[in-house]
Amino acid sequence: MATGRTHRPATRSRGIPEATVARLPLYLRALTALSERSVPTVSSEELAAAAGVNSAKLRKDFSYLGSYGTRGVGYDVEYLVYQISRELGLTQDWPVVIVGIGNLGAALANYGGFASRGFRVAALIDADPAMAGKPVAGIPVQHADELEKIIEDNGVSIGVIATPAGAAQPVCDRLVAAGVTSILNFAPTVLTVPDGVDVRKVDLSIELQILAFHEQRKAGEERAAEGTGPTAATRGKESAKQGPDGDVPAVMPA
Repeated sequence: MATGRTHRPATRSRGIPEATVARLPLYLRALTALSERSVPTVSSEELAAAAGVNSAKLRKDFSYLGSYGTRGVGYDVEYLVYQISRELGLTQDWPVVIVGIGNLGAALANYGGFASRGFRVAALIDADPAMAGKPVAGIPVQHADELEKIIEDNGVSIGVIATPAGAAQPVCDRLVAAGVTSILNFAPTVLTVPDGVDVRKVDLSIELQILAFHEQRKAGEERAAEGTGPTAATRGKESAKQGPDGDVPAVMPA
């Protein structure tokens, strides 16, 4: 049986800030790309640019790992890959179950990046009896009635929820009761979990809405720069013309 449930990453016990933990996967992705190109060392500036952060923040983050690089040489790429992988708990096997094998769940099952990053899809679970036994990504789907047994047999501590919103909380409750302590939630709803259970939410619609906000703001800035939109000065003049209810007075004072 895998032992994923009994081991936790060392980051919290070592006092690494959550913001730094959130950036470690970005550094690891950039470092892995360098490693695949057989690049032996990298400067903080080069690595920061590849990870999308500033170099001062990167150096601060790495100081929590006890890694300071060598002046004039930079950081050893292979050592940093190992060091960050160890801090994230990726040097051991993490069995994962995916619950909800619709279009999104099937796409996640077919994602090839899990295995290379220390995660093994131990089971695919769905409530539809017609899905039972159907192979997805080479793994037969199992019925939701078997969820607790599957988690116990595979020592699962990480669950992925890709169900419709209405089913997500009941599935979450069953996962937690069965011993799962970390959940990645793709369902468009907020989950309630007890202390000691970590939830990470991935909501593609929210991310698109944030991008829409930025697009709208950029369009407004472009119109203002071209003189086609209201400037701060013209907005002020318009406001001065309006009455207390926002209407333009019928008679303007002399």
